[in-house]
Amino acid sequence: MGFLDHSTNNIIIDAVLTDIGREYLAKNDGSFSITKFALGDDEVDYTIIEKFGRTVGKEKIEKNTPVFEAQTSGNHALKYKLSSISNPIMTRMPTAVLSGVNLSGDTLTMTKAGAKSQTTLSLEQTIEGVDRIDHELVDSAYIVKLPSQFLQVKGTTYDTIDNNIASYVLTSTAVNDATRGAKLDLKLETKSITEAQFNVYGDSTSNPKISAVVSIVGVQSGTTKDINVLISKFS
Repeated sequence: MGFLDHSTNNIIIDAVLTDIGREYLAKNDGSFSITKFALGDDEVDYTIIEKFGRTVGKEKIEKNTPVFEAQTSGNHALKYKLSSISNPIMTRMPTAVLSGVNLSGDTLTMTKAGAKSQTTLSLEQTIEGVDRIDHELVDSAYIVKLPSQFLQVKGTTYDTIDNNIASYVLTSTAVNDATRGAKLDLKLETKSITEAQFNVYGDSTSNPKISAVVSIVGVQSGTTKDINVLISKFS
């Protein structure tokens, strides 16, 4: 993470290892190796440029934007990662569109009543204003993050887990030939949620609901899609 020291106009870098990085370092077996890094602009409000113009807006962003401290949890750092694209005339970024049963907007409703509940969501890259997605932004894989206490991806094992957030790396299932948009079929399944978990994490209604967030991030494009999942105790 970096921030501007106004007294010297210097950029100060504050870097820490994530919890997973510390685990690898603690092994002391040579498995710890920093091979790459990522940058993000989570804190930047780009409407400032629209309001004040490029020159003044850029200065306001550089001098007045508060920057988060470096975090040791990889699930809370860099939600919006920056991507390097070689195409100098690219003007459009792809977005992700979801479809599926019991999905209303970005809210998915599931039921946990005895047996596990499951559903399949379909995600597809789309783009507006141009015919095709730049080949560098076509997602060959997606990173799916979800709360491991309540949900899992059916038929596969998570790649990493940190603070009860499981991360899955899933390969795209198809590509739209017309737009080059990648597709992903995501099979979500509730876990065996206990009465105690509903008492602790559910709301106080007669049919308690647990609210969870599932994040889907395209590996190439960095496009993020968040789904709010409501798990009802009764159908």
